[in-house]
Amino acid sequence: MAEFSQKQRKQRDSEGLSSVVDFLLANARLVLGVGGAAVLGIATLAVKRLIDRATSPRDEDDTKEDSWKELSLLRATSHQQPQPPPAALSQPISLVSPSPSAPVEPTPTPSQTTPTPQPGSLAPLCLTFQEKLLAFERKHVIIPEAHVALVKQLAGDIALELQAYLKSKFPELPFGALVPGGPLYDGLPAGAAEHVRLLAPLELEPGLWSLVPGMDTVAREPRCWAVRRTQLEFHPRGRSPWDRFLVGGYLSSRVLLELLRKALAASVNWPAIGSLLGCLIRPNVASEELLLAVQHECVEFTLAVLMVVPGASTDDRLLLAWPLEGLAANLWLQDLYPVEAACLRALDDQDAGTRRRLLLLLCGVCRCHPALVRLGRSHLTQVVLHLGEEEVAWTEEALGDRFLQALEFLVCSLEQASLPCHFNPSVNLLGSFREEEIDDIGYMLYSGLQVPESLL
Repeated sequence: MAEFSQKQRKQRDSEGLSSVVDFLLANARLVLGVGGAAVLGIATLAVKRLIDRATSPRDEDDTKEDSWKELSLLRATSHQQPQPPPAALSQPISLVSPSPSAPVEPTPTPSQTTPTPQPGSLAPLCLTFQEKLLAFERKHVIIPEAHVALVKQLAGDIALELQAYLKSKFPELPFGALVPGGPLYDGLPAGAAEHVRLLAPLELEPGLWSLVPGMDTVAREPRCWAVRRTQLEFHPRGRSPWDRFLVGGYLSSRVLLELLRKALAASVNWPAIGSLLGCLIRPNVASEELLLAVQHECVEFTLAVLMVVPGASTDDRLLLAWPLEGLAANLWLQDLYPVEAACLRALDDQDAGTRRRLLLLLCGVCRCHPALVRLGRSHLTQVVLHLGEEEVAWTEEALGDRFLQALEFLVCSLEQASLPCHFNPSVNLLGSFREEEIDDIGYMLYSGLQVPESLL
């Protein structure tokens, strides 16, 4: 009976305490808002639990249940984001009317209680994709004019030194003047990683050589050409200094590449030349191309030495000695860069368009992602040329739309594993890609179409 009376007494005390807590919480919700009331309620509940545990023993199950509820309440409150209360409820309620003689302080409004933002803590701006694309262009694509001038100066000096070396090392081989060129000289550099082209033309005797299309050879390569030796009955082998590089009656690009690669790697005194020019020059022996890595205290770039066979006087075609495989190993690859650059320039001049800027952005994005490095300038140029003749806006304001359109075109081309050359549709520029490479590039571009900002 005494235990029953004690329980009733505790129940009445608990109900009285609960009434006081409810009253405090009701007014606290008005004064402090929802978030403040929640914190005050947790504190009041904790005090009540301490009083109850100190005055009476608890069952183990009740203790576990209350502890779990309190932990859940604490977790829910910690994850709750504080929200500003409505203006009408954020004002404190006075329970006792103030005395007429007591001064009444003004009630601060929400605008008065808001902390003044500091000059250094500005809110982050929500940029559009167009603005992010232009920011990427400024950071990763545009090269300072001083660096461009320095690269041109170094490339010209290296060309003169290499010209003198070829004349002394191979005096019997008539090389033309070595001329640096490429995107950097045409106003089309896509970042600091752009190669500088150093053309080394072969001066072939007129009347002793003819160009044969690659489709007319056993290799059946539409983009390649064969350089055939002619007039052998009147000018037998040995009359031309280039006859020593003949393979099956054709001038072999592979044999010439091997000759010049060995010379650049072992015979040229690059440390002395670099010390004279104030830079470090090292041949890239791991590459099948003839590449020179140039390091200056201000800039770094790669110089690509390209042996070329010029076309006829009425033809601006250039044939490159390029590392090819299989039956095409001795053929010469047609250089599409000059005609591509000229075509893009002509299209932009017609409507003051941004096709060349789009090309540079695509090149910059592909170089920033390892999965897209396989897409070279030639592939991306062909994409822009295919889109460049469409009747769409090519203004700067539409640059973001044209960028996404180029990505869609690339994805469709990869799905079909076909990117026809703009100047020769029989040439598939994706023909040398492996299936795994196409899958990796296609997945990366498709993901970029869903979230374009992830590519920048």
